[in-house]
Amino acid sequence: MKFRCAHIAGLLTLSVFAQWTPVLAGSLQQSQVATSSCSLCIPEALVLAFRQNPSDVPPVFASTLAATRKVVDAWMADGVRVPVPKDMAGGYSHEVHKRNFLRMQEVGALYELTGEERYGEFLRKLFLTYAEKYPSFQGHPATKSYAPGMLFWQALNDANWLVYGSQAYASIKSSLSEAQRQQIEKDFLRPYADHISLKRPKFFNRVHNHSTWGNAGVGMLAIALEDEDLLQRALYGLPKGYAPELDVDNDGGDIKAGPNGEAGFFAQLDNAFSPDGYYSEGPYYQRYAMLPFIVFAKALESYKPELKIFEYRDGLLRKAVHTLTSLTDASGEFYPINDAQKGMSIQSRELVAAVDVVYYYAGRDETLLTTAQKQGRVLLDHTGYAVAEALAEREVALPPLQSGFWRDGRDGKGGGVATLRSQPLPGGELNALFKFGTQGMGHGHFDRLGIALYAGSTEVMQDYGAARWVNIDQKAGGRYLPENQTWAKQTLAHNTVVLGQRSHFDGKTRIGEEHPSELYFFQNEAGAHTIVSAKERNAYPGTELHRTLLMLEDTTLGHPLLFDVFRVRSATAVSADLPVHFASQLMTSSVDLETTLTNFKPLGKSAGYQHVLREAGGRVDEQSFAVSWYTDRQFFTQVHTATPGDSLIFARVGANDPNFNLRRDAFYLQRKAPARQHTFASVTAAHGTYSPVSEIPIRSYSESIVPTIVLDHQAYTALTVDVGATHTWTLIIANQSEDEQTSHALKLNGSTLQWTGPYYLEKKIHD
Repeated sequence: MKFRCAHIAGLLTLSVFAQWTPVLAGSLQQSQVATSSCSLCIPEALVLAFRQNPSDVPPVFASTLAATRKVVDAWMADGVRVPVPKDMAGGYSHEVHKRNFLRMQEVGALYELTGEERYGEFLRKLFLTYAEKYPSFQGHPATKSYAPGMLFWQALNDANWLVYGSQAYASIKSSLSEAQRQQIEKDFLRPYADHISLKRPKFFNRVHNHSTWGNAGVGMLAIALEDEDLLQRALYGLPKGYAPELDVDNDGGDIKAGPNGEAGFFAQLDNAFSPDGYYSEGPYYQRYAMLPFIVFAKALESYKPELKIFEYRDGLLRKAVHTLTSLTDASGEFYPINDAQKGMSIQSRELVAAVDVVYYYAGRDETLLTTAQKQGRVLLDHTGYAVAEALAEREVALPPLQSGFWRDGRDGKGGGVATLRSQPLPGGELNALFKFGTQGMGHGHFDRLGIALYAGSTEVMQDYGAARWVNIDQKAGGRYLPENQTWAKQTLAHNTVVLGQRSHFDGKTRIGEEHPSELYFFQNEAGAHTIVSAKERNAYPGTELHRTLLMLEDTTLGHPLLFDVFRVRSATAVSADLPVHFASQLMTSSVDLETTLTNFKPLGKSAGYQHVLREAGGRVDEQSFAVSWYTDRQFFTQVHTATPGDSLIFARVGANDPNFNLRRDAFYLQRKAPARQHTFASVTAAHGTYSPVSEIPIRSYSESIVPTIVLDHQAYTALTVDVGATHTWTLIIANQSEDEQTSHALKLNGSTLQWTGPYYLEKKIHD
C-alpha cells in the first residue's frame, strides 16, 4: 500500500506498527501515541491500525466513518466549485464556500485514514482552484459587516474556512509538488491569513468569539506551514501599531482587546472565560467558540507541548466543556441565554469535537461519555477513536444533571448563572435557569436576574432567544434582524422586572458591560431543595433588585415547586412590571379580564413595549391570583401574591413588525403602580396531564396553593405557602447578611425562629 502523507510515508514499517498494536487494542493512551511530524494530522498508530484491519473498529467510529463517506461522496460528485463571492448567508456563493470548508476537512480525514487516492486528488484540485481564483477576488461585495471578508460577507466566516481548511491542507501537503505548494500558499493561504489578521485588526485584535476563530485559523495555518512568525501572531495578536481604535461591531459590542491591550489566542483564554469555564456571551456562543479553542489546542499540544495548553488556567478548556454540557435542558439543548437560536444542542459538530478532544487530553473523565453516547458520533481521529472505544467497552450510565452555579467574569467576580434541578420524575423534572452575570458583550441581553423554566425539555417559562433566522437568506441574509435590538434584547422580552417601562441600563450595552450582577448565596441540598439568591444594583439608578429562587422537592405533592421572591427598592417611586412568558395555551385566570376584541394597541412606544399588543387585562382585588396554562400535554399553574389594585395584563408579540420577523408569542405581566418598594412573590407548580388520544385530563386543576408575604422589611422577607390542607412552607430570606455563619432570630406569628445562614426553610404539617 502506498502512503500519500508525509507523516506516514517512509516513516514506519510493520515492525514499528507491531509496537502500537497493544495500545490500539487497549485505549490509545495519549502518552503512548507517537507524535506525528504533521501536528494537524491523525497519529500514525491509528492510521496504520485502521488500514491493516478497517473492519475492526469500535461501532460508533465505524458508523461515523460510514455516514461521513456518504455525505462526502455526494459532495464530491458535484465536482469542484469555487464561485465568485456574491451572496449573504444562505445565498449560493456563501453556502458553496461553507460546504467546501466543512466537507474538505472530512475529506482530509478520510484520505489520511483510508489512503484512497480519490480523496487526495479531489482536495488537490479544490485547493489549486482556490489558488487560481483567489487573486482575482476583490473582497465580498456586501459592506454590512464591521470586518468584511473575502469569500464571505464577514471575516468571521473566512476564519471558519481557514480553521477547517488548514486541517485539510495539512492532510495533502506532502502529496503536492513544490510548485503546487508555492502556488497554493503564496496565492491563496498566506494572503487569506493576512486578510483575516493584518487587514482586519478590529476583527483579529479583540476579545470576542470572532477573534477566537481568527486567531485559531491563522494559528492552525501557521502549524500546517510550520511558520513560527505566523504562529506568534495567532498566539499573541498583531504587532504594535495594528491595535484597533475603540469601536462597536454590528451587534453593538465594544471592539477592544484585553484590559492591558493583550490580544491573540492566549488573550481569549485569559479574558473570555470565567475561572469556572463560563463564557460571558452564553452557551450558544460558547458552543460556537469551543471548536476553534479545542482544535487549535489539540494542534498546539502536538506542535508545542511545552505550552501545556490543556493545563492552562487550571484546566480551563476542560472546565469550559463540562460547563457547556451542564447548561442544557433534559434533551441536551442549550439554554438560550443572550443572542441564541433555540434548538442548538450537544449534537452540534463543535461540541462533538470538544467532548472527544477534552476526553482524550484532559483526564479521560467518564462523565463526558454520557454526552458522547447521546451524540452518537465522534471525530475521525485518535480522540474520537478513544471515545468510541470507551463507549464500546463499558456500559455508560446516564446520571441526571445536577443543580449548579458557575461564576461569570474573567476573575469570577461578575455574578454568574445557576441551574436549579428537581429530581427526575416520570413526567419530566423541573429545571430552572437563573441569570445574574455580566452583560455578555454585544450579544448580551438586558435581562438581569432573568429566569427560564423547563419541564424536562419543554419550555414552561421561556426566554425569547434571538430575533434571527440563521443562514436563512430570505430573512436579511441570515443576519440579526432589527427586532433583535428593539424586542429580543429588551427587558420586557424576559422573565424579569421592568421599571418605568424602561429596559435595564436603558438598553445601552456599554453601560451594562461596566456593571455585572452579583451572587448573594447559593446552596444545593441534593434531593431536598436548591436555593439561589442574587442582587442587581445598577440596572436602574438608585435601585436594588434582589431575587431569590427556591426549587423545592415537595414529596407530599409528588412534584416540585418553584418559589420566586423578587424585591425592588428604589430611591424614587416607579411602576413595576413582571412579565411571565408562559409557553403555549392559556387555561384560566382567577382575575376577571376585560378582553380586547378589536382595535388592539401596543403597550407602549419603546423598550420593547411597541412590539406587543394588549389582548386583555383586569384589576387584582385579592391578596393573590393564579394563572394556569397547558403545554406539551402538561398543566402548569403559577400563583402570585398581590397588592389590591395591581393589574394583570395579557399581551402578544407582533406589533410594529411589518416583515413578520417576530414569533406571535403570548405572555402576561403583573403591574404594580408607582412606589419606592415592590415585592413580587409566586409559586409555580406542574400538575396533571392530558392525552389527545384518550381525551382524558388528569389533575388539570392544581392543588390549592396560597403564597403570602407575612413579613417584608429591610432585614428580612418571609413567605408562607399553604399547600392544600396538609402543610405550610415558610421561607425567610435575610436581606442584608448572606454570611453562612451568621445567626438569626426572628419573631414570626407568635413564635421566635432561630437559624444560621442567609435563609430559613421549614415545612409544618397541619394537625
